[in-house]
Amino acid sequence: MQELDLNTHWKTVVSTIQDGLMIVDRTGTIRFVNPALARMTGYAPAELTGMPCSSLNCDICEIARAPGCGSWCVLFQEGAIPPHHCTLRRKDGTSVPVLKNAALLRDAEGTVLGAVETLTDLTEMNRRDLQIQAFTRELADQKGFQGILGVSAPMQKVFDLLANAASSDAPVLILGESGTGKELAARAIHRLGPRRDKPFIKVNCAALNEALLESELFGHVRGAFTGAYRDREGRFEAAHGGDIFLDEIGDMPLSTQVKLLRVLEEKIIEKVGDQRPIRVDVRVISATNRDILELAAEGRIRQDFFYRINVIPIRLPPLRKRIEDIPILAEHFLERLRKKSRKPVQGISAAALESLMNYSWPGNVRELKSAFEYAFISCQEVLIEPEHLPPEIAAGKRKTSPSPPPKATTRDVQKRQVLLEALQAAGGNQSEAARLLGVSRVTVWNQLKKYGIDLEKKVTG
Repeated sequence: MQELDLNTHWKTVVSTIQDGLMIVDRTGTIRFVNPALARMTGYAPAELTGMPCSSLNCDICEIARAPGCGSWCVLFQEGAIPPHHCTLRRKDGTSVPVLKNAALLRDAEGTVLGAVETLTDLTEMNRRDLQIQAFTRELADQKGFQGILGVSAPMQKVFDLLANAASSDAPVLILGESGTGKELAARAIHRLGPRRDKPFIKVNCAALNEALLESELFGHVRGAFTGAYRDREGRFEAAHGGDIFLDEIGDMPLSTQVKLLRVLEEKIIEKVGDQRPIRVDVRVISATNRDILELAAEGRIRQDFFYRINVIPIRLPPLRKRIEDIPILAEHFLERLRKKSRKPVQGISAAALESLMNYSWPGNVRELKSAFEYAFISCQEVLIEPEHLPPEIAAGKRKTSPSPPPKATTRDVQKRQVLLEALQAAGGNQSEAARLLGVSRVTVWNQLKKYGIDLEKKVTG
């Protein structure tokens, strides 16, 4: 196409593009706009022509108009302004986010005639970004429940029990080893229940002796014992209308169990040193990491008290019983520590993740969190490797020679064959095999261990 043709058709060209385009003269007066810019701003082209470009109220123009630079815009000093995100004001007063780019226009001799600006409407892009963020949050929520992370079948069962327990007003007993998240479970019940806007009070029954525990639970009046210089409100009074969480209830003295039994049955407390009954409306959530049935058999938990607190039992599985959740928990702790420490650590290697999943985790999730805190201190690299983990975890027992179950069912044989075929089609790539099978990478990893498939050897049918 000849130069004469370009001069003839340039307006047609700029009128068809979807980005806004504006030409201004040396004074900043708008001389031309294309239809896309008119649609973007809500002005008719004739309205914009002849207006100063400042009429669009771009939020970066105040910066561009540097005082004392001798021009109305710093563009005429710099020769160009790199792409910037900014906001324009439409005719109706609303704002539109745009990506703005600007450059000078010169004649054949190099004399500056004006400037051209292109503006890309980011409204739809921003909407999609917000939608992606919402989807991301939704996916994050799907990996857990009220702050408790887990996608494994045992945890899904726990989540259902917590949700059902929240709708009831009956006492709940949360059972589980130390570090399994019993307090998180209790808080989830409170947040989901009808008492969510009322207090949630926690008492550690193992941290106080008998006298102090009763005073802590029920309060006392002045002179009730040495040092009781004034009346004191107990935790049950403080929790009125809400929930009280009695942690380590297996360590509660028998005499206190008797008094608490009356609270559970009659909703009445008496302060230490006082016989006046005080009515309280409190839902009791208990927890222990001990074998409650064994304690009851030994007489350390009263039978009648046990039956009152054990109306809705919820047992939290240990981490070794839900290893599918370790990658999710690892990602969570990794991200939290990465933001907090600002170290260059960006992820965890496959070998380190395997060490985590082979370890027995006697300290459960709490120990996993501590392991990552240790790793962030010892790791000075981009990826956490096994040597950065605590020694007992890095040296955890590994299954060096896995083999299929000795009594594999027909279904197991079929599933193993399907997995092998997917791995073969994926060239041994676990992520791709997971995509082909429509399952998660963790599921593929678990099946590799279950069916004794060694990826270091050639995958064959």
